[in-house]
Parts: sequence; structure tokens; C-alpha cells
Amino acid sequence: MRTPLEPGRFFLPGPTEVHPDVLAAQTGQMIGHRGRAIHELMATIAVGLAPVFQTRRPVVVSTSSATGLMEAAVRNGVGQGGRVLSLVNGAFSARFAEIARGCGREVEVWEVPWGRVHSPEELADRLRGGSFQAVTLSHSETSTGALQPLESLAAVVAAHRGTLLLVDSVTGIGGVETLTDEWGLDFVLTGSQKALALPPGLALGVASEAMMERAVTIPDRGWYFDLERLVFDLASNQTPATPALTLLYALEVQLERVHQEGIEARWKRHAAMQERTVGWVAEMSEAGHHVEMLATEGHRSPTVSCLKVEDPSGVVGKMMGRGWVIGGGYGRLRDETIRIGHMGDHTVDELDDLLGVLTEVIS
Repeated sequence: MRTPLEPGRFFLPGPTEVHPDVLAAQTGQMIGHRGRAIHELMATIAVGLAPVFQTRRPVVVSTSSATGLMEAAVRNGVGQGGRVLSLVNGAFSARFAEIARGCGREVEVWEVPWGRVHSPEELADRLRGGSFQAVTLSHSETSTGALQPLESLAAVVAAHRGTLLLVDSVTGIGGVETLTDEWGLDFVLTGSQKALALPPGLALGVASEAMMERAVTIPDRGWYFDLERLVFDLASNQTPATPALTLLYALEVQLERVHQEGIEARWKRHAAMQERTVGWVAEMSEAGHHVEMLATEGHRSPTVSCLKVEDPSGVVGKMMGRGWVIGGGYGRLRDETIRIGHMGDHTVDELDDLLGVLTEVIS
């Protein structure tokens, strides 16, 4: 049996640390998933999810990883033979493109250096130059800590009738201001194990009216991730297939905790942790240490920071030896960076404790 870490020391960029009350909720007894009890549970969850996504639309709850709803986005948002413009600036935005290809869609990749973001002006040029059924992107790119200018990019896509914007906000929703309805996002999704600070196993997403209209025109969109089926069942507080009941219990408890904090306060807390990390990097650099933020200034995620350091695997190992967990680099950045997942229920004080130990390790 693994020895548990002390609370407040698990800063992996997913899965994140889970509050004991949320973990304990999973010990609830089973209920029938077609009776009154599940109806009441799903109704409560629906109320709690609306402010998290800033939406009046139904929020789909899927027993899957977030990658499952990325595939749902493609299958429901792009017909066979349809073209996709995939904005790639890291490993997970690249995964979105790979999923689209795997579903048989034609994909054009627009890649920028990892750590940077895409220009709304250039996006407008590219959309004028080609006919695309959808644009895919990662709001908060978990591999690099870069935060896309989502509101501006969404406005560009909205100007092109017939093109949908499909958004992976896996490390965004719950920790980064995301106004689903106001910004006109056609499909936005997240996973339970990131900024919402839940155990892994649930994916959550919202589809616009335009997305739903597109979905019903695609005959081969599958069954498990059929948005029409999922949204239809949500109207009666049901799910098409047996849900992960214990995770729903955890979700209910965590949504109440999010409500008590307030979603705006949650966004501010995450922004404060990002600001503190940037300040620490500046302090270390001034002291002569090789520490650098990968993501460019003005486009850094409030939930995850990717840092260039010397001997990243050694740093991760030494932190583990002291009872702290941070992430190593991901994909092509594996041998260059470390990542700090300052998201979920973590506080600035806990982050300060982490950075104090990290200072000792790097020094």
C-alpha cells in the first residue's frame, strides 16, 4: 500500500489533490440509475454545473476521460469528409488533431511553437482561405502552460457561418474564466480530475444550439458519445448508459464546495497562484538560477505552469524524495521542463510551501 502524502503536497497537473470530504462521498451506497434517486442527484448536479461553465445549456456528464468528449466533439461536430482546422501549440492540442484524423476527418494543422498561442488575426485569414466545418484548440494547454486568447478566437470563428469551435478546456474550466454562452463556444469540455479537483473518470461538456443542429445531420456519429442522445436524456435527469455513481456522489459534494467559494473567487485564487509562480521564477532568475517560464507573458495559464530548468527529471525526483509531487515535462518537452499544477483546491499558501522546497532543490 502506498504511503499517502501530507495534504497540500500533490501538485501534479492532473490528477489533482482531492479533498477528504469529496473522497468520502464515493463510499455512498448504490442506487438504481433509472429511479427517483438518480433523477434527484442529476438535477442537483445540473444546477451546480451551470455557473461553473457559465451556461444555460445542458451540461453533459459522461463516464469517460475528457479525451472521450474530444472524440464526441469531432464525431458530432464534423461530418465524414468534413475539414477541420486544428490549432496546435502543445501535446494535447495535437491530440485533438490526431483524434479528428482517427475519426476519418480531413485535418489541416496550424502549429505554432510550443508555449505560444495563436493569433486571432491570422485565424481570420486562414478561415477566409478554406472551408472548414470546425476549428479545434486547447484553451489551457496542459503540456506547456499556455493560455489561448479564447474569447478573441471564438469571435473570429463566430464570424464564419458553418464553422464550429470545439474547445478542450481540460485545465481551464473551474480554474480559468470561461464564459461558454457569452463567448459563443460551440463545444467546450473538461475532465473531472483537473481544476475541479475530483477523482478521474468523468468528462463534462456543453454543446451550443449550432453544435446540436450539426450533430443530427451526421448519421454515423456513434452511440456512446451521441450528443443528441446524451442531451435528450439529460432533459429527464437521466443518462443513456449506467453512470459511475460513486463519481457522481463526489461531483455533487464538490459542486457544493465550489458554490460556497464562488466561481469568480475560484478564478481569482487560481490567477493569484499563477502570479505567485511567475514572481518566483523572476526571483530565481535574478538570483542566477536557470529557471524560465515556457509560456509567453500575457498568455500563461492560471492552472498549470511549465518551467524550463536544468536536470528536470532530477528536480522531480528530489521533490518526490522530500514528499512533494510535481509534474515532469510532457511530450517533446520531457527533457527540458517541469510542470506545477497549481489548480483545484490548492491555495497560495500551499504553493508558497512548495516553492520554498523547490528553491532548495534547485539551489
